[in-house]
Amino acid sequence: MKYSTIYIVLSVMSLTWLCTCSSHNDGNKTAESTKAERNFIVEGNEQYAQGNYTEAEAAYRKALTENPNSAMAQFNLASALLRQDPKMGKNAPAPVQPQQTDTTQQEQMSEQLQHAVEILKSLVESSTEPAVVSVAAYDLGNISYKQQDYGQAIECYKEALRKNPKYDDARYNLRMAQLKQKDKNKNQNKNQDKNKDKNKDQNKDKNKDKQNKDKKDQNKDQDKNQDKQNQQQQQQQQQKGGMSQQNMEQILRTMQNQENATQQRVNAARAKQQQGERARTRNKW
Repeated sequence: MKYSTIYIVLSVMSLTWLCTCSSHNDGNKTAESTKAERNFIVEGNEQYAQGNYTEAEAAYRKALTENPNSAMAQFNLASALLRQDPKMGKNAPAPVQPQQTDTTQQEQMSEQLQHAVEILKSLVESSTEPAVVSVAAYDLGNISYKQQDYGQAIECYKEALRKNPKYDDARYNLRMAQLKQKDKNKNQNKNQDKNKDKNKDQNKDKNKDKQNKDKKDQNKDQDKNQDKQNQQQQQQQQQKGGMSQQNMEQILRTMQNQENATQQRVNAARAKQQQGERARTRNKW
């Protein structure tokens, strides 16, 4: 991603443009005020070039007290404010957090960044100078790009190119933002597909668990019904004078025991009788 060349006035030609713009914005401004405005901008440019962005900010603010309508002082002030923000400074790393809502992004903006964005938006909306609108829109695009709001960045770069079709940096950054937006959409679709598959598997497991539970409950109910039917049958038999299976088995066991006891007594008596007969056979009369 390419950054804009800061819109700082250092050449004699630019200073002439500044004087013309100042006179056009306020026809009643005195020559002393115009000179003071120019001097403050030059002072701010020198501080900016040395990396003294706080001092540059102060100088540009003084220039705006002389001429609040100075587009040049406004843009340079916004540039100085951007360089003071840790996330938007020249050496600041790109953010790695996922894209957030506009409200959350606004809350995370530093005071300098919020003020810079307000100035740049005002220039894009109100300035009649295409060059000013172009560079202001370009910097707004860079801010949105840093925040991973690639859709907004694309719109800002397009605005910069509408005002200056030869703005190669804006064209390059537009292409980068479009590629980032494409990748982002692809990842979002992939995540949505993963979530769909995950939900599908979860629903499948839930349905399977529900079927197993229903089957288990059904078997349990069947067992209960069978036990209930058996109990009812036993009760009906008892009410009719009949016997339950358990009672019948007990009676059969009692009868078998009695029969065994009787058989034992018969066998004992028979053995005793046979023994007596053998004794009589051996005696001689």
